Amino acid sequence: MKAVQEEALFQISSEYDETAPQEEEVIESRKHLIFVTDNLKLGLDAEYVVEILNHHTVTYLPMMPDYIRGIFNMRGQIIPIMDIRQRLGKLPLEDGESLLVVLNYNETQIGILVDSVESMIDIPKDSIVPIPSRSAQKLVSGMCTLPDGSGTMLVLDCEQLLEP
Repeated sequence: MKAVQEEALFQISSEYDETAPQEEEVIESRKHLIFVTDNLKLGLDAEYVVEILNHHTVTYLPMMPDYIRGIFNMRGQIIPIMDIRQRLGKLPLEDGESLLVVLNYNETQIGILVDSVESMIDIPKDSIVPIPSRSAQKLVSGMCTLPDGSGTMLVLDCEQLLEP
């Protein structure tokens, strides 16, 4: 009788044990830099961001597309500067009113002029949906609702940004 009681005390249940620690479902996410250009919230993968500068001097280059504002010397490295507003077909800001976000994509550095930078946040990968296939917008690869409920973010496609 005593052996039966001991077995009952140390019996391992094959059913679900509520006291056992549960494995949390891992949601894969990426950090994105959220910035504003002409009241549009745009985001890009934070792994491409090198630096954000609020004081910069752009040297004009002749015979370039309108959206290429010139070049910038960053510690001896010459970086082309793109006005993201003009690249998206909007009117440019006045000089001195924008921030410069320096990006490194596939060993190519480029600076983009933006109106303001909002934040750096984690965005779950599965929350980003592709843009409609018939969209003429090639610079945007997807969109998502921001986790804090502050609006919709368009995901900037760095590869397309560097295409002529």
